[in-house]
Amino acid sequence: MNPFSHNYFLGYINEVTPQYVKVHFPSSSLLGKFHHEGVNYTGGNVGNFIIVEGEEYGFLARITELNLPDSERKEINEKAIQQDTTIFHPSGKAELLLSFNVFEPNKTQKTISKYPCIGAKVYACSDAQIASYVEEFGKKDFEDENVYAELGKLTSNDAICNISLNALFGRHCVVVGTTGGGKSWTVAKLMEVVTQNTNGKIILIDATGEYSGIPSKSCSVGHDAYFSFKELTNSEFCFLFREHSPNTANALCEAINTLKLIQLKKLENGTKLGKNIADINRIVADNVQYFSGCEFDINQLSIQVKNECVKQGSRGTYEEDNFKLGYCSHLISRINMFLQNPVIKNALGIDNKNSKIEVLEKIRQFLDNDSDCTDTILRIGFEKLSYDFAIREIIVDFIASYLLRRSRNESFKETPVMFFIDEAHQFLNKRISADDDSSFYLQNIDSIAKETRKYGLFLCLATQMPRDIPIGTLSQMGTFIVHRLINEQDKRSVENAASSANRNVLQFLPILGEGEALLVGVDFPMPLMLKIDAPINKPNSSTPRLKKRNDFNL
Repeated sequence: MNPFSHNYFLGYINEVTPQYVKVHFPSSSLLGKFHHEGVNYTGGNVGNFIIVEGEEYGFLARITELNLPDSERKEINEKAIQQDTTIFHPSGKAELLLSFNVFEPNKTQKTISKYPCIGAKVYACSDAQIASYVEEFGKKDFEDENVYAELGKLTSNDAICNISLNALFGRHCVVVGTTGGGKSWTVAKLMEVVTQNTNGKIILIDATGEYSGIPSKSCSVGHDAYFSFKELTNSEFCFLFREHSPNTANALCEAINTLKLIQLKKLENGTKLGKNIADINRIVADNVQYFSGCEFDINQLSIQVKNECVKQGSRGTYEEDNFKLGYCSHLISRINMFLQNPVIKNALGIDNKNSKIEVLEKIRQFLDNDSDCTDTILRIGFEKLSYDFAIREIIVDFIASYLLRRSRNESFKETPVMFFIDEAHQFLNKRISADDDSSFYLQNIDSIAKETRKYGLFLCLATQMPRDIPIGTLSQMGTFIVHRLINEQDKRSVENAASSANRNVLQFLPILGEGEALLVGVDFPMPLMLKIDAPINKPNSSTPRLKKRNDFNL
């Protein structure tokens, strides 16, 4: 196809800047849609794509603004507009998106090093030409096979967007948007195109249970699955109990270690009063290598914290420390509240774990099973899990830690894994601060974003509030799918993190319709405004409706 045919002529360039050009349209009739040789063209309206002719390079641009000369504005009225003979001479502003070789129009350049000249001709751009450019985005010449999937159509026309999945996920991906914008459907669509077109596996953190109807292997923490508390580190136990004081945190860690020594049969009981300090320290030092993954009687934890409220006596033995006991009273109360919560106890396998599967074991089975190619999604539901004690955040962080360790061992080189986290703002940017100004971060998701791309572990975050995602994590996202955003902080977060998300394109975000999204990314030289196709299996994201009151039921 010749993109510079006179049949597609729209106007001339009358101003050139590094970011945009201005176009003079000889007639307002050129702004409308037209049909030529079986192909529809969108003309010169705002949001439409145009082609600018150059000597060596052609340019793809998008119209962002239209206006009339001051002398013609007074002629605008209903009668004048309806007359066929009325001719206005509008001008427009168009953002330069990419350049291409004049002799090889499908060969695009990610950067614009040369610019069109004053008087250069402007042409309408066909759907097929736009589609061919999109298909080239993210394509690597050295790759033997590029995997594509139809994600949707451009909102400005009917151009079908076949997106390279390696470009979409290869540098991590984030889906953002306010409630009702179509974010959940997009996540479902992304999982659908992965499972239909690639050999990759998906692990989905379903925060609210809205993806429970999607075909997958599935488990629900606190219902038919549990996370074993023995996997938690002492630091994570401190986070669990919101323990930030160094004195009480030390008492908690020492209590856990003592209970583990009892489990290992290195101590008969947890009483420390009167015992030799050097003997206890020696036993701890000899057995600390066995503490990781060691079970203990968590029901004795509050009692053991009380036993740890001791100090060094004059004879090298432990003596009672009432001052420390006073400090630990709030910690003991929190532990007792924790152990009285049936939802928490079910979630951590403290009670009724025989009828459930352990979450990490479920993940191991899913990742190691190569015989069943039909089950490529593992959904881990958190809909039955309480928000108390930050237990949700800790479990997700530990799952991230497990996947991080496996990726570093190069377990995902042949079969990449996509780690989807819905409502990601619930799990990221969490920390506990201590009195000495130190902080403990749940940072394993952040570590995945920074280092696992080369190992075949790809992250896909979905959130309503990108401002709550740590800037370090957000900056590692190579692809952004942005639905309607109204909050200025959220828009700035996207602008700061996505290199190609400039103010010209972000101004469309508040007016995007349901299912419409802006696709920007490292491997996408220009922003794409898409209408995302509906997934086959839709998530349950509907809002409950008010119903008319029936007075007869009163």
